[in-house]
Amino acid sequence: MATIQTVGIISKPEVREARTLVPAVLQWLETKGVDVRIDEITARYAGRQPGLARNAVPEGCDLVIVMGGDGTLLSAARAIAGRDIPLFAVNLGGLGFLTAITVEELFPELERALRNEHRVAKRRMLSCEVQRGGEVVARYEALNDIVITKAHIARMIDLVCNVDAHFVCRYKADGLIIATPTGSTAYSLSAGGPIVFPSVGALCITPICPHMLTNRPVLVSDSSVIQILNLARGEDAYLTIDGQVGSPLQEQDRIVCRSSQNSLCLIRPPRMLFFDVLRQKLKWGER
Repeated sequence: MATIQTVGIISKPEVREARTLVPAVLQWLETKGVDVRIDEITARYAGRQPGLARNAVPEGCDLVIVMGGDGTLLSAARAIAGRDIPLFAVNLGGLGFLTAITVEELFPELERALRNEHRVAKRRMLSCEVQRGGEVVARYEALNDIVITKAHIARMIDLVCNVDAHFVCRYKADGLIIATPTGSTAYSLSAGGPIVFPSVGALCITPICPHMLTNRPVLVSDSSVIQILNLARGEDAYLTIDGQVGSPLQEQDRIVCRSSQNSLCLIRPPRMLFFDVLRQKLKWGER
């Protein structure tokens, strides 16, 4: 495995703890002879101007450190854009299903990473394209989920779902979530979807507040192509990627979702396994 020579840092804004932690991390890396590339938020914490645009940080990096919560990690995953760069996610946020490295573990785990002793979990991403009038008008990549929701108050939307060549359902609902196993513990879980082990080859289709209470979440193979036809009028439906980016949809837009060729390489603490995270974050009882 190649030696880590250049590290990028992407930070969450307005985190009090980061004001002291970020300068300490930068100093630690520089004493190890590691070059750093930092985004504008990180530069502000460190008193070093100017920083780089977030999407430019991963260029030439061997490792990217995320200082924040799961939202910052999702943004960093899009910035990495399919590059084979491990992501070292430090939890400075709230729940933190993905940012599992604690502040106390930061420096010992960084030391392990520089010695190439870190454990990497690969998380498959989800690709999405919006087809309008037979043409592709937008393409996105998601780590967690692709969500179609109503754009106005108290109005359900109509969505027709097909998996491969098979008609699944015409949903009348507040929306529909297409989630990866990684995203099964995010919005899909709140909407009643199942928790899916990260290595399971599946995608989850979860309706949001469906009119028919018999509409339940469905798991399909990650080799499937999921097509959603939007029948909502005007711009009553909205497409959101990982809860962060997206665009309004027009009537008859077709949203095509499939597993991406890209995966995110996520560094995990050796002591913490998936069910350890669930017990900790969901407050499940200890044995």
